[in-house]
Amino acid sequence: MSERKSNYGIETDTITLQRFVLNEQRKYPSATGDLTNLLVSLCTAFKAISAAVRKAGLAQLYGIAGQTNVQGEEVKKLDVLSNELMINMLRSSLNTCAMVSEEDEEVISVEPSRQGKYIVTFDPLDGSSNIDCLVSIGTIFGIYKRISPDGIVTNEDILQPGRKLIAAGYCLYGSACMVVLSTGHGVNGFQLDPSIGEFILTNPNMQCPTKGKIYSLNEGYAKKWSKGVSEYVRTRKFPEQGKSAMGQRYVGSMVADVHRTLLNGGIFLYPGTTDAPKGKLRLLYECNPMAYIMEQAGGLATTGKGSILDLQPVKIHERSPIFLGSKEDVEELISYLEKYDH
Repeated sequence: MSERKSNYGIETDTITLQRFVLNEQRKYPSATGDLTNLLVSLCTAFKAISAAVRKAGLAQLYGIAGQTNVQGEEVKKLDVLSNELMINMLRSSLNTCAMVSEEDEEVISVEPSRQGKYIVTFDPLDGSSNIDCLVSIGTIFGIYKRISPDGIVTNEDILQPGRKLIAAGYCLYGSACMVVLSTGHGVNGFQLDPSIGEFILTNPNMQCPTKGKIYSLNEGYAKKWSKGVSEYVRTRKFPEQGKSAMGQRYVGSMVADVHRTLLNGGIFLYPGTTDAPKGKLRLLYECNPMAYIMEQAGGLATTGKGSILDLQPVKIHERSPIFLGSKEDVEELISYLEKYDH
């Protein structure tokens, strides 16, 4: 990354997210700039959500909004605000033709006069049950290109497998605000510099270590796991002689847990249970974008039976088990699932 500093110690040649995407765009002579414009609009929404998260207590945005979403979950005030910010910014970009949000039961349509060629799926505020206790939360998004010609958006446009993603990522609102993005050519991280209001490239070419020392899952559901998952976790705690036990970390916010896994290696698990065979996480706007990021960073993501990205969605709020992280750790898990579950 090129850096120049003036006599005052201030960087004068930083790479912002917009500059980075524009540079990528120039590699493709046929590019129209629409995706660049869409990503810039998304970043504006992230900045607004980050500002709302930072002042939530002062603005009395903590607490429940008094309704439940399509998932049957209590909706927090910040959920509602984040969802509206995402929808309005994406609609005003003139680059979307439809949106899928965790908070909306139906596909969010865009009037024909404002339509573009992209479908965006998103969880506006992942981990929102942690909002009131100040734990890291985030926004997850995936971008698909429409298949049908201009006009009516069809189910074929909306229900595309993860392999058809053209870009995906997440924005983490933690001790800092950071966007992790892939447009299909590796993964890069951009941290928000509040002094200039721009996302700056701080983590170029992010790579997930091939093996890690941390496993991450909610062990409160242990009695409801399959034999394969139970045996895998047991052997992480009580390994064979000569092998080291893995540490366990679980935030309960997918963005935070996956971000740590991406940086440090290891494995994140959200398996199905006896009472929820497909798990809890949604395919279109949680599993697919995170699997895309992890695979672009050299890791793996699986349902336990095959790649997440090859799964054909049949409905917009479909759920799926997910296991993702370091390549060797995920491959070892798969061997346990094949031995005990299949």
